Amino acid sequence: MANHIFILATVMLLAGIFGGLVNFYLYGDKDPDSASLPRFLVVGVGASFLVPVVLDMVNSELVLESQGDPSQLLIFTGFCLVSALLSRFVIDNMSDRILNEANVARQRSEEVEQDLRIIQNELLPLIDTETEKDMSGYDPQMATVSEELDTTSTQILKVLSNGRYIFRSLAGVCRECNQEESTVLKTLHVLTVRSLAGKVSGKNGVRWHITEKGRRVLENSL
Repeated sequence: MANHIFILATVMLLAGIFGGLVNFYLYGDKDPDSASLPRFLVVGVGASFLVPVVLDMVNSELVLESQGDPSQLLIFTGFCLVSALLSRFVIDNMSDRILNEANVARQRSEEVEQDLRIIQNELLPLIDTETEKDMSGYDPQMATVSEELDTTSTQILKVLSNGRYIFRSLAGVCRECNQEESTVLKTLHVLTVRSLAGKVSGKNGVRWHITEKGRRVLENSL
C-alpha cells in the first residue's frame, strides 16, 4: 500500500508539473511576470493533488482500484492531468476578479475624492463667513482696492453679500443687478482674479460667492 501511495504521489506531481508547463507555454505570454512559471507549476501541482479529495467526495474508489490495475492508474493519471490543465481557469478567474475589484475601488475612490473636493470648496466660504477676523485698525490696502472698484463691481459684491443664498447663480446675479449676462460674467471673473469673489462647481453647475476679502473691501467702500 505504501508503494501504491508513492506511485500515486509521483503521478500527481508529474501530472501537475506537466499541466503547469502546458498552461505556461499556451497562456504565459499573457502574463510577462518572471514569476509566472513557478505560479503555473504550483497551481498545477496543487490542482493535481486535489484529485483524490474530489474522487472521495463523489464516492469514487478509483484510488483503490488503481492499485494493481494499470488501466485504472492510467485513468487516474488522466484525471490529474485534466485537473492541472484546468487550473489555468483558476488563475485567470482570480486575476480578472482582482483586477475588476481594483478598478471598481479606484473608480469609487476617485468619485469620493471628487465629492470631497466639491464639499471642501462649498464649505470654505461658509467657514470664512462665520469666522470672526481680527480687524485691527485701518487697512490702507483695503481702502485702495475699494477706491479701484467701479460701480458694477460694487453692485455685484453687494448682491453676493446681501442675497438670500451664499452661492449665487449667474442668472440670479444678473437679475438682481439688472445687468447683461456678459457684463456680469466679465466682472465676476475680474473679482475672482482679485480674490474678492469665488466660484465653485457642483452638481447644480457653477455658483459664485463673495470672499472674506470681498466683504472687507465692500465695507470700506460704503
